[in-house]
Amino acid sequence: MANQGAKKRKDENARHMKNLRYAIIISNVIYLVVRAGFMYSSFKWKHMGGLLLTAFAYIIPYQQLHAMSRPTYSDDGELIDGGFDMSTGGICGYLHDVIYITCFVQLASIFSEKFWYIYLVIPAFAAYKLFGIFKGFLPSGGAEGPEEDEKTRRKREKMEKRASRGKFVKSKTR
Repeated sequence: MANQGAKKRKDENARHMKNLRYAIIISNVIYLVVRAGFMYSSFKWKHMGGLLLTAFAYIIPYQQLHAMSRPTYSDDGELIDGGFDMSTGGICGYLHDVIYITCFVQLASIFSEKFWYIYLVIPAFAAYKLFGIFKGFLPSGGAEGPEEDEKTRRKREKMEKRASRGKFVKSKTR
């Protein structure tokens, strides 16, 4: 029963990576069969460039996720850690989002080339997150907070006055 959680996570990660791999392969096969097979007359060099772009957009996050999900073993072959929990957010969630957006863009671009503009969501979201990080380092305009109205000021003063008084505890007399 030792390391049961690590074994379970290792199995979950293997199953999850297999599902991601299948999604990537199926998206590529559908794109190649439909776009290069059935619509061969309209398959141009820019479509091949798009296929290479999506291949890189799949490879980089998939390799990072694969490295994160890899279990660690001790020298005698015993499982120490089952790998990173793939259901958590953060960078793991962002990498999944890139793979899912790439699947959608690749399959939707079969019908219209305008779906490639959806890829702009990825750098826009990254810029939004980076702005939030850098905003914390920028000096603020004023040292004081926003102006408070009369009602809020009276309520705050009342709470401060109540807090400054000692609390009395009633006790039962025997």
